[in-house]
Amino acid sequence: MMKTYTFHVGGMHCKACVVLTESELSDVAEVSKVKASLEHLSVEVTGEFGDKEPEHIARDLSEVLKPHGYTLSFEKQNHSVKWSDFKLAVPISIGFILLFIILQKLGVVNLITASDVNYGTAFVIGLIASVSTCMAVVGGLVLSVSANFAKDGNRIKPQIFFHIGRLVSFLILGGVIGMIGSAFQLSTGGVIILGLFVGVVMFILGINLLDVFPWAKKLQLTTPAFIGKRVQGFRKINHTLTPLMIGVATFFLPCGFTQSMQIYTLTAGSFVTGAFLMFSFAVGTLPVLALISFSSLGVHNKLKSGLFFKTAGLIVIFFAIFNIINSLVIAGWIPAIFNF
Repeated sequence: MMKTYTFHVGGMHCKACVVLTESELSDVAEVSKVKASLEHLSVEVTGEFGDKEPEHIARDLSEVLKPHGYTLSFEKQNHSVKWSDFKLAVPISIGFILLFIILQKLGVVNLITASDVNYGTAFVIGLIASVSTCMAVVGGLVLSVSANFAKDGNRIKPQIFFHIGRLVSFLILGGVIGMIGSAFQLSTGGVIILGLFVGVVMFILGINLLDVFPWAKKLQLTTPAFIGKRVQGFRKINHTLTPLMIGVATFFLPCGFTQSMQIYTLTAGSFVTGAFLMFSFAVGTLPVLALISFSSLGVHNKLKSGLFFKTAGLIVIFFAIFNIINSLVIAGWIPAIFNF
């Protein structure tokens, strides 16, 4: 007998979390339909669960989501902030920011204007993205690829195909975005507006990573959820080239970091510059994703996610404010604040 239950989801931050939650629960044999809501931090599940109590169902489904840092409960849980995470998140983020300032001084990275973002900056943003909740969906895909092909004793080759597909797609499609941007030939004013827009998007993303203000999740800009669902659907295709296809498709996943870099790339002005901007970003995400691939390490598990996400959130907020202020300086609306 089909029954529908609504469970509250703990650990959900963005549209990528919605896609991952729906995808993972849809694979459960007892489940026939899943609909998650970021606005209400809930998931509606329809299926045949026999005589199980709702609390029992929530515990069973939580086991499926636990590797990705989510939990389900039948009773609504009051939102609570684990402030103790900030004791480590603040000094770690300050250290990262100081490193960024040094690199900025040396000219290795540059966030002065959107048009001057270089490959070093793209790589650094990729590093931050790799430990964020938005990349959890990519990590989930990596784990799925690993699990599916490990059954046939073929573990290494699919992972290599996945990462090659990801790097090549970011290189080629990044070039396409750069070429499209060059066709529009943005004026200085257009570049400034674009920089301010990306700064605001990243600021909202950073606030959501802190998980302090639940209402901010409604403000986050993402690609349509159906795109993420289509990408998740690729992992069910059992073919040698499936990992390669999934790697290519990650370019279109609803990740705020990826979208911010794609917007930046519009100002690149050429195919080559756009290609290597997005390629540098993808290379920045590679270390953590490779760690997930080849060690099955749950980087996004619940025990560590709070610290990871809060640290990433603080760093992203710094990047956002830094970019917004310098865009305003270039526009002549405020005097120069930073001299690096």
